[in-house]
Amino acid sequence: MTPEAIRIISQLRREFYSLFAAAMEVPVNVTNGSSSTGNPPMASWIDDQQRLNYLRIYVHTAPDQLIPERPFILRLSLNKGGGVATATKWRRDHQGLNQDWHFELTLLPEEILDFLPWLVSLVKSHDQGSALFAQEPPHPFYPKISDEPLSNDSWTQKAHQESRNGEFSFISKDDITLQSSSLTGLQQVY
Repeated sequence: MTPEAIRIISQLRREFYSLFAAAMEVPVNVTNGSSSTGNPPMASWIDDQQRLNYLRIYVHTAPDQLIPERPFILRLSLNKGGGVATATKWRRDHQGLNQDWHFELTLLPEEILDFLPWLVSLVKSHDQGSALFAQEPPHPFYPKISDEPLSNDSWTQKAHQESRNGEFSFISKDDITLQSSSLTGLQQVY
């Protein structure tokens, strides 16, 4: 990752976790993990059923010295992924990890703070046992979730587009011509 990308993700984590903790209206522990050790900072809290929940923001793709054009895309995950050892040490009086639901959103850095109120509403809605969540996201999802229930693994349209642009920007025109039939097959599956 470039130094600028590292600075941006660190700043976004600090700001998002701080605002998330204030908005949740329950005690939220924010760890000071280190991405370099594979244990990035996270926010964790105990829900009404005394289960531990956790939120992590991590990098999906980022520019680096070898590929400076690589898109900068983040993932925001709830109750998904590893690295929860620090969170479980925070409180020992819980009933274990919340494994009943998880959610992961892939988005652009400039979109993440806009999702804060939406995410807090999603968590509170789920804690209250509501199976449906009808609030419109601040940025459209890919694919658009008009009448379908919210997927546990979602992308914003902009993040999906950036990801798709980044995938093919490193292929030469000759490669596309030679592999056009196989790319068409992949597009149908993807």
